[in-house]
Amino acid sequence: MKPTERPQAFSDPPTPTEFNMARYCLATSAAECPDKTALIVVQNEKSPKDAAEQWTYGQLDEAVRRIAAALLDSGLRPGDRLMIRLPNTSSYALLFFGALAAGIVPLPASSQLAVDEAQFLLEDSAAAAIAIADEFDMPTSAIIRFTPEDVMAMASYSRIADYADTRADDPGYLVYTSGTSGTPKGVLHAHRAAWGRRPMYQGWYGIRSDDVVLHAGAFNWTYTLGVGLTDPWANGATTVLFTGKKNVQVWPLLLERYQATLFAAVPSLYRQILKYCDLSEIDLSSFRHGLTAGEALSAALLKNWRKAAGTDLFEALGMSECSTYISTGPDIKIRAGSPGKPQPGRAIAILDADDTSNNQPLISERIGLLAIHRSDPGLMLGYWNRPDEDAAVYRGDWFVGGDLARFDEDGYLWYEGRADDVMNAMGFRVSPLEVETAIATHPNVAEVGVCEIQVRSEVSIIAAFIVPIDPDEADAASILSHTADHLATYKQPREVVFVETLPRSPNGKLLRRELAAAFSKTSG
Repeated sequence: MKPTERPQAFSDPPTPTEFNMARYCLATSAAECPDKTALIVVQNEKSPKDAAEQWTYGQLDEAVRRIAAALLDSGLRPGDRLMIRLPNTSSYALLFFGALAAGIVPLPASSQLAVDEAQFLLEDSAAAAIAIADEFDMPTSAIIRFTPEDVMAMASYSRIADYADTRADDPGYLVYTSGTSGTPKGVLHAHRAAWGRRPMYQGWYGIRSDDVVLHAGAFNWTYTLGVGLTDPWANGATTVLFTGKKNVQVWPLLLERYQATLFAAVPSLYRQILKYCDLSEIDLSSFRHGLTAGEALSAALLKNWRKAAGTDLFEALGMSECSTYISTGPDIKIRAGSPGKPQPGRAIAILDADDTSNNQPLISERIGLLAIHRSDPGLMLGYWNRPDEDAAVYRGDWFVGGDLARFDEDGYLWYEGRADDVMNAMGFRVSPLEVETAIATHPNVAEVGVCEIQVRSEVSIIAAFIVPIDPDEADAASILSHTADHLATYKQPREVVFVETLPRSPNGKLLRRELAAAFSKTSG
């Protein structure tokens, strides 16, 4: 595919000038079908169906606007940041959307953060308030503080606010990158980010208003807030979220009990389901397909899932700065190993990684930096208080996030890893993804991570860290022989390390730098 055959600017209908993300998600369905179930929260997988917490669109709309009124009456003003550090309960979601409804900027924080990590987010964001549970206690005396009980009381506040008359480009919400390299940085999204998710509706989900979407993530994860709440609600669908103990056996039971039509998770969870659950015992007659993001979907996992569940898994590729923009879906034929094609309306290009003065998209099959046109409404407003970094990620009209990729002749994108993950082997640039894909086909490999490690001064080699399926059969020589059959000599690992687990971020991303650091400690 020639670069001129791909869109050179975002071509979906433009975002309305006046736009509030919470209103967009809730107001229409609250008016047209107020009694329809919008949210089901399950805390105990063994409880009967009618014991789950359920919210209709009418109830959600009212609760969110009452919370908005309570926040404004507490002294907060539109544009203030509100950090959310709550347990995985429905109050998290209600507060997030209540803040949006008031024009206040929510900062969803993970409950897994250490106190010093959370303190950094609080101070860096200059948050005016925090919603925090006792178990996450941290010094917050100088700002407004809400307890979980306060949040639930806000849902019944005496006053109901109208949705704030925010503009599309007004600050919507603030998230922080996982900090895999250096200090975490805030990514500020506008209210228009919800409109920027519209290409996902048919380009990834194939979503319908009668869908029941089960999401495996926690409320604090933007994957959950987006795929599990924002998009189903914007389409009048029903979403199911489980807040109990994450036992892998619970997910097939929930799929059956709530007749879920779509299921969203990371590939590793699908892999665990296949390993520990017997799907032949589960009624999946309502289930249409699964959605996956956060890490690469292997061809072997896709094949095994299709065989066991009889449904497809549709993959998406994205980033904190724009959510997903490449995907497969019901109308896009899956090509194993590729995350898919640009979603409808999106302008995606590959730019020269070495010649930063050349902003012309590369032709097919050329590896370069993956770029998104600045006209995409899903793109962030910018990094929080980091104007120098804002300027550094744009090349002309293209946002460049550091991912290496290429398009094939049919328009499928092939991910080649991070620019800063690329290894230098014998003078050749080698993508760790390419090596990992080859090793993953070995019959005794459950998971694999590849990185460059330094073994002597000025001498580095490629190492493969492997979680074996059968530890008793772990054999480095067999792995090396296998890779010799699938990779050029300079791409083959020189070291094989068997491990119990691979280090991953809370979002499931492989932390290759931690692999290298762990090797240095054990061999030093």
